[in-house]
Amino acid sequence: MNKVCVAKFGGTSVANYPAMCNCAKIVTNNPHTKLVVLSASAGVTNLLVELSSGNLDAQGIEDRMLKLSQIEFSILNDLGSPKEITSEIEKLLHEIKDLANHAIIEHDDALTDRIVSYGEIMSTKLFTEVLKSLGFKAKWFDVRTVMRTDNRFGKAAPIIEVLSNSAKEKLVPLFDGETIIVTQGFIGSNAIGQTTTLGRGGSDYSAALLGEAIPQCSAIEIWTDVPGIYTTDPRMVKEAAVIPEITFSEAAEMATFGAKVLHPATIFPAVRRNIPVFVGSSKNPELGGTWVRSETESKPTFRAVALRRNQKLLTLQSPNMIGACGFLANIFSIFAKYGISVDLITTSEVSVALTIDNTGSQSNGQSVISEQLINELKSFCKVRVDDNLSLVALIGNGMSQVSGTGAAVFASICDVNIRMICYGASSHNLCFLVNSDQAEHAVTELHHKLLEGNPQVIK
Repeated sequence: MNKVCVAKFGGTSVANYPAMCNCAKIVTNNPHTKLVVLSASAGVTNLLVELSSGNLDAQGIEDRMLKLSQIEFSILNDLGSPKEITSEIEKLLHEIKDLANHAIIEHDDALTDRIVSYGEIMSTKLFTEVLKSLGFKAKWFDVRTVMRTDNRFGKAAPIIEVLSNSAKEKLVPLFDGETIIVTQGFIGSNAIGQTTTLGRGGSDYSAALLGEAIPQCSAIEIWTDVPGIYTTDPRMVKEAAVIPEITFSEAAEMATFGAKVLHPATIFPAVRRNIPVFVGSSKNPELGGTWVRSETESKPTFRAVALRRNQKLLTLQSPNMIGACGFLANIFSIFAKYGISVDLITTSEVSVALTIDNTGSQSNGQSVISEQLINELKSFCKVRVDDNLSLVALIGNGMSQVSGTGAAVFASICDVNIRMICYGASSHNLCFLVNSDQAEHAVTELHHKLLEGNPQVIK
């Protein structure tokens, strides 16, 4: 059985016809790349979210539809406007407009997911046509026939067992050694066939899930607009460098704590099957990139610094905590009810402090913190919510086993006010919460003093 490489391309990588041609060259240069997973073209998802909101009047819908049509028809025009695919795109745009008008009358999350999904449907149909126009055998595949999820619209969870069985039945037989299969990231369907979305950034996750479900998958490639995973955001620190290789554990920590090159969930399907993940630039593939593997040759104590902005700190206080059992269980049951994942947590005798990522991971971009959640927490404890905070994470290896790690870290940022610290739960990170106006300074100082030059290697 031939090896299969899964290649995923983000929105900027398929933003227009020249960008799609770059992607086509990357795909066809690797004879093992037989499954391509695409995001919507850059800018499309945001327009679709606005169209699905139900807040636009007739003119607002016309304005967004014009911008949307310009993106899609720019690619069609460069393709030479072939009759069949032009007719398909026109039909899809007409459906979007009809659904946007319906959203004004009756709006719900299921309708939002249905409208937003059109971005990936259109980009994959156009990219399939690009491959065909270049003389390659390509086939469009509707991922919703295999990507079964639950009913949580906006941030649906895949049902792994169903996905695995469906992929073996419907997707794997299409790999004939010649045909390139083009499918969608980010979207799926529930048990009754309604379209769902996996949340912002879900295309990376889709690619990894599909790779896991394909028995012959040998690699997952994530092609984006940067040439790999950096030691920190190069827009903040010009000395940031691409990391040639990194372990699954380190990459998972980086993705979770703010490195936007990889979606946090991407790593876990790859880990389950031990499938290497490559991250590179579709604009400059010759620059190489980063390989994420189970093991690497180097294991520095300090590997990278990640930053996640727009964090909320919830402090929950109750005298009933003293000597009581079940307080934390009650708190976490409420968060579970609202589908919220807690990041850092510290406790005292009468209070619990925890952080929540408020960057809007749902497809509609809404905050995960609702008034209903806060009111439910207030029913049995005092709640204080602090904003304008950022989470800084130092990523590395064996950090809790190396003497002097904490001293080195905090000496580097002695002028930064730290609101909360989480250390020891993982040997791969040290996390702390700071005021947002000090976040970039903290990242810069940590990078300059701990990562540049020759990073310390654990013994």
